[in-house]
Amino acid sequence: MHGDVRVREDLLSVGAVDLIVDCAAEPSVLAGLDGAPDYVIQTNLNGTIHCLELARRVGADIVFLSTSRVYPTAAINALRYAETATRFVMTDVQDVAGASGHGLAETFPLAGSRSIYGASKLASELLLQEYRAAYGVRAIVNRCGVLTGPWQMGKVDQGVVALWVAKHFFRGHLAYVGHGGTGKQVRDLLHVQDLFDLLQIQLSRIAELDGEVFNVGGGVGISASLQELTRMCREHTGNEIAIESVAQNRPQDVIAYVSDCRKVIERTGWRPRIGVNEIVGDIARWIADHRTELEPILA
Repeated sequence: MHGDVRVREDLLSVGAVDLIVDCAAEPSVLAGLDGAPDYVIQTNLNGTIHCLELARRVGADIVFLSTSRVYPTAAINALRYAETATRFVMTDVQDVAGASGHGLAETFPLAGSRSIYGASKLASELLLQEYRAAYGVRAIVNRCGVLTGPWQMGKVDQGVVALWVAKHFFRGHLAYVGHGGTGKQVRDLLHVQDLFDLLQIQLSRIAELDGEVFNVGGGVGISASLQELTRMCREHTGNEIAIESVAQNRPQDVIAYVSDCRKVIERTGWRPRIGVNEIVGDIARWIADHRTELEPILA
């Protein structure tokens, strides 16, 4: 069925369902910062409310894909970092609970601003917990890091890995933006297949995992700076492009974010398998295999 999560009637007309996996979102961190937040709020918050109402009415379980962007920007940027030749590294010793050399855990404090996008997802998480308590809706929350892989139509404000590979493939233009313009910002990456594998585990154990909130990403082992990503894109595409340097930060940008996945690994036995170099190669092959269709979109 085709429908729109923003339209309540679309969801309530689907009939009996056992399970809802809520992946619907406006995923841009910059969404709404132009002074028009209605679209991101309608899609992310109202869309989740409509999914929750469907779950309440028909007794369905729900798995909610949230985001690492629920964690406040200023608090992340205030952490201790070391600088290497190619990246910023979060140090082992931190003054804030939930932060360590493993990355950010689910216990990291939530006070502070995080972007309208992040706030819409956090508000959805809070409502989900209220629906659990009030109506017995069984639910799991996954706070995902940078999701990526083939079939992601990367843009400047989301889908950074697909964007980076595509711009190298089609010889486009890129820039290291913010934090000195050196490209040392770090994110952990999660291939869509690894996420799917986790969902398969969670869906088979929803009674056991009901109410859990998990940080889900590649962790330190599957992370990359923009500098490091550039090197891999050059290797997989055979192309080298000029990359501009812009020192000024964009709104709500963070120095580094890596998911501390120890909780989800301990509770489920899952762990991400697909490394950064394999992710870049997978996307590059996908673009090459579908060049005719993708060039008007990604070039």
